[in-house]
Amino acid sequence: MASTIFVPYLNSLNIPDLLIAAPDTGGTKRANAYAKLLGSDLAICYKQRKAANQIESMTVIGDVKGKNVVLVDDMCDTAGTLTKAAGLMMEAGAKSVRALCTHAVLSGKAYETIENSVLTELVVTDTIPLKRESAKIKVLSVADLFGKVIQNANTYNSISAHFIV
Repeated sequence: MASTIFVPYLNSLNIPDLLIAAPDTGGTKRANAYAKLLGSDLAICYKQRKAANQIESMTVIGDVKGKNVVLVDDMCDTAGTLTKAAGLMMEAGAKSVRALCTHAVLSGKAYETIENSVLTELVVTDTIPLKRESAKIKVLSVADLFGKVIQNANTYNSISAHFIV
């Protein structure tokens, strides 16, 4: 999992008042694992959709006031849910919001949506190459992780040590 890459990055930032959040209920288990690992509180966004890619309403569950929120997701396609969740976190009193997404699909107007959002940064892996650069998007490489896992698999050694969440 990308946690092997994301957790050291987050630790390097020394973020005070850290709170991990899920941008939707589907990511609750993932966000909870990060929160436990990082010793932080947890918040969840609950959303209802009108139709695919159309959010009807969204609510924050948890206290984000005075916190530096990190949204954790597996994939970012249009960035609609992620940026709406970030906006809600700020409206609820968060100090800042950044996001982690393993796979950056970034289709349609995703780049503009991210650039015009309240997100401090969107941290992604390079499992999908970016179509263009953005000042708000930081890419972390999976190359070393994949290389070590492949090497261990080929030498019949455990790969589980490379996955922390």
